[in-house]
Amino acid sequence: MASTYLTRSNGTPTSQQIFTFSAWVKRSGLNPSGNNMELFSQYNDTSNRMDFRFQTGDTIDFYHTSSLGRITTNRLFRDTSAWYHIVLRVDTTQATSSDRYRLYINGVQETSFSTATYPSQNANLGTNFSTFSIGDDSYGSGDFDGCMTHIHYTDGQSYDATAFGETDATTGEWKIKTSPSVTYGNNGFFILKDGNSVTDQSGNGNNFTVGGGTLTNTEDNPSNVFCTLNPLSTSPTGIGSYFSNGNNTLIAPTGAPYDIACGSTLGVNSGKWYWEVKYTDSDPSGFQAAGLGIYDSELAINTFGNLRSVSNSKSVIWDVRHDLWVNGSDTGDDYTVTSGSILGFALDLDAGTLKIHENGTYYNSGNAVTSAIDTSKTYLILASANGGSNYASLFFNFGNGYFGTTPVSSAGTNASGNGIFEYDVPTGYTALSTKGLNL
Repeated sequence: MASTYLTRSNGTPTSQQIFTFSAWVKRSGLNPSGNNMELFSQYNDTSNRMDFRFQTGDTIDFYHTSSLGRITTNRLFRDTSAWYHIVLRVDTTQATSSDRYRLYINGVQETSFSTATYPSQNANLGTNFSTFSIGDDSYGSGDFDGCMTHIHYTDGQSYDATAFGETDATTGEWKIKTSPSVTYGNNGFFILKDGNSVTDQSGNGNNFTVGGGTLTNTEDNPSNVFCTLNPLSTSPTGIGSYFSNGNNTLIAPTGAPYDIACGSTLGVNSGKWYWEVKYTDSDPSGFQAAGLGIYDSELAINTFGNLRSVSNSKSVIWDVRHDLWVNGSDTGDDYTVTSGSILGFALDLDAGTLKIHENGTYYNSGNAVTSAIDTSKTYLILASANGGSNYASLFFNFGNGYFGTTPVSSAGTNASGNGIFEYDVPTGYTALSTKGLNL
């Protein structure tokens, strides 16, 4: 979450000239004109700090306040559907100035910078800063929005990306070295290795604490990227603040546009897929609309801002207040959901069917609510909600095991072993993720 960060107090450093920071990062929010989003900062006061961050405009920036240099990428990093492996390698003892600050993205050294100023050889970086923060700048509002895992810091050692990652011999993809052989030094650490533990795995005991927000575990990881809602595909545009919890939650708050909609990051054209959504309604009378379902990926997302404006479209849209729309026509089937319910969707794109349940009880006597899905199309998952004076909230569980920050109460069965859900996953179905796509 954007308000969550970790912190610890530094001890005496092994070196004030050499360190390496490595992390796997998946962004949720972007910042084209907002605050910087910190990966880490070391800090004494506003005049004595260093910051490593996604800068306003979505570049990556490493900055030192004591006139000790700065590098800022030309490249922008705006992919919210994938993980980046980011390594910052600092060594002021190097004879070549450009070797004193080096940056690697997914195993490849970055060489194109809009700003590239380097410290003098053997410069003291002052890395005996009192505070080390992850996901926050320690002095302002630079909160990171997204997920992180396998975070390493080596004090006194300079490593390139191959120390922490490697190319998969079969797929050619860059992947994690889960137990790298590195020397950590006095202030070094290894956290978030498996799950959301802030206990240092380096052997140093340099544990972190949660300084703010809620540190939530996720099944989403660099080896298995799960579907989420897509903040880059919305109607209207510019509603990024309505997403949270790794883009698995969409809330159309009071004052929001009346009709908002978004698609998913992953699409499918075959196979059997299962996901869940917890729906809550701020209106006691229960009349806030929310549209859930699937739509043809070739259609513009603004087609679905108004739930009634879906004529002549390849889609299955359920307005949870009552109507089910299939390919632009009202089927006449009314399925009215209660606020607070968990809804399950079982999509079979081989047979062209969709089943829906509420709190484990399937509608239409357990039969498909439609068997008219065009199996020649590629489909995205839809989330649409009303704002206004009251609002609908949609908490998606694509397999992460959470609705917002609330874990499932008792996981259902899932023969695929892919994802964690509240209710039983039907036989033959799986979570929509990169692992699921390759099962």
